[in-house]
Amino acid sequence: MQSTPWRRWAFYLVICAALGATIQSRAQSRPLDIVAYYAGRNTMMDSFPVEKLTHIIFSFVHLRGDTLSVMNANDTARIRHMVALKSRNPGMKVMVSLGGWGGCKTCSDVFKDKKARKFFAKSTKHLLEYFQADGIDLDWEYPALANVPGYPYDPVDVADFTDLVRRLRRTLGKKYEISFAAGGFTAYLLKSIDWKKVAPLVDRINLMTYDLVNGYDTVSGHHTALYSSPGHPESTDHAVRLLTDSFRVPPAKIAIGAAFYARVFEGMDSVDDGLYRYGHFKSGVDYRNFSQRFSVDSGFVYHWDTVARAPFYYNKKQKLFVTFDDSMSIRLKTQYAIAHHLGGVMFWELSGDVYEHGLLDVIYDERKRLTTN
Repeated sequence: MQSTPWRRWAFYLVICAALGATIQSRAQSRPLDIVAYYAGRNTMMDSFPVEKLTHIIFSFVHLRGDTLSVMNANDTARIRHMVALKSRNPGMKVMVSLGGWGGCKTCSDVFKDKKARKFFAKSTKHLLEYFQADGIDLDWEYPALANVPGYPYDPVDVADFTDLVRRLRRTLGKKYEISFAAGGFTAYLLKSIDWKKVAPLVDRINLMTYDLVNGYDTVSGHHTALYSSPGHPESTDHAVRLLTDSFRVPPAKIAIGAAFYARVFEGMDSVDDGLYRYGHFKSGVDYRNFSQRFSVDSGFVYHWDTVARAPFYYNKKQKLFVTFDDSMSIRLKTQYAIAHHLGGVMFWELSGDVYEHGLLDVIYDERKRLTTN
């Protein structure tokens, strides 16, 4: 599975050539959206090239009873700061996201109530008007599925989520955007959402094609692979094809996810350089810290999986396996989005990037290179 740098780049050039005809024949009515979640500090925000974004999403607002609420003064300041960034990028949409992992404990119970869903929609409009923001992103992880241990969920969540989106659209009209963060794994795609009813109501589905191997898994694998492999069927391509082929979700509604962070697993033996081996999750590492944490001098060896089209590191001495996105895998994801007529590329999250020549730049530059607009 290990490959030398020249072989990796030769493979990359072959893939570019194979996709070239498809990409160049695409007549886009608008450029691919570039959507950033942001959970960093106020002081970091100005240092990133926000001119290269179409959307930035504040992460996270929460439920207080049946009301959409900002939890503290610091979060209020951060949202205002985001809106102020429009002076640098007037076309950028600023959105707020509800929930996140561990942030939607009461969603199942609250949204069971019809009156609560109605009031939530009204409170959302008031909050967006107050901040002069452009839309709401729903990050309920996950309707009708087990999620954080001890958090409630119910099969009726599917119908409640549908009605919640319907009420939001009715209340917000066309002035505001509505998106939601969708799990990229099969169980979510099959069980959490009524795609036929929900897809027409939203502007975008932010498909979380990362964390496909998560902190509860005891076998390593690619957490953000582009393609499926015999060892791991979950992938970006698998999720997109399930949505578009099985559920007829319009490709233009889908933004595929990129990870600006790594997942580290420990206790992995050296068979196949730790890939698909038993161990357990150790930690996450932001992309901006990769060079310090995963250096050659520390024993980390870079590998490229030509099937999954995903990178990984293995440290034989420390028995560490690292799964992540890098510039090559993100170039390929951007090419994939364009070739398959998808609506965008989104990522978690901007503060994990470096300030200059980072992964956001890779998405932006590849979009610019491959599209006519």
